[in-house]
Amino acid sequence: MPKMKSKRALLKRIKVTGSGKLRRFSSHVSHLSHNKSQKQKRHLRKPSIVANSDYKRVKYLIQK
Repeated sequence: MPKMKSKRALLKRIKVTGSGKLRRFSSHVSHLSHNKSQKQKRHLRKPSIVANSDYKRVKYLIQK
């Protein structure tokens, strides 16, 4: 049985922090920015942590 491959597309979007948490960037940033307020765009620039409900699934997909 061959080894499981990690999902390369997801690895490009997720970074693992030093403490082992998964850091992700927000969606809704790439276009239609003129409709969004300055406050919304400022908050979308900051990374956030993957939610606890998604953590197990995402961790499985990025394992090597």
